[in-house]
Amino acid sequence: MASQQDELKHRSTTKSQQTEQYTKSAHDKDSKSNKNINRSTRKQIAKRGVKSLTIALSIPLLLTLIDISLFGSSYQYVSMEKPFWFPRLWALHLACLGSSLLMGLSAWLVWAEGGFHRQPMAIILYLAQLGLSLAWDPVVFKAGATRIGLVLCVALFGVLIGCFRAFKNVNPIAGDLVKPCFGWAVLLSLANLKLVYH
Repeated sequence: MASQQDELKHRSTTKSQQTEQYTKSAHDKDSKSNKNINRSTRKQIAKRGVKSLTIALSIPLLLTLIDISLFGSSYQYVSMEKPFWFPRLWALHLACLGSSLLMGLSAWLVWAEGGFHRQPMAIILYLAQLGLSLAWDPVVFKAGATRIGLVLCVALFGVLIGCFRAFKNVNPIAGDLVKPCFGWAVLLSLANLKLVYH
């Protein structure tokens, strides 16, 4: 009788150990498949992120380069007397490209956080900033409308303030990336003022 009980205990222990091992191996398989799924999902997300970042940076940069190549030369600006600290034409263009790059990155960060859905005004402000910055070269250098250019500079500064506030609410880093663009707007305003009173 005692040996039968021992045998039953042994069998039940063996069965529970086998069940435990089976459960553990099934769990390990699930864990491995989850890791593989997570890896592939992360790779897909990373690829989409790189692709969207490339688009967010290249479109404004390309538009700015086209704008500079078509409208960015000004005999009046190059030939007028300027103090040594005053921005040269190449410096204006370089600052414009840098600002375009920073604003593209900043907008991408806001987009990645879903900020354009939560704050639709942010995309409107970004597009307004891009439009104003692209409009300055043709208005000032090609059309010679320096007073309208000054109005564009003031509007650009206001839109940049709006972008800073909207972007900062979604992602503080995106807001910080807008700050150097204020320097570019000031540089543009100084150049425009010099052209108005030349």
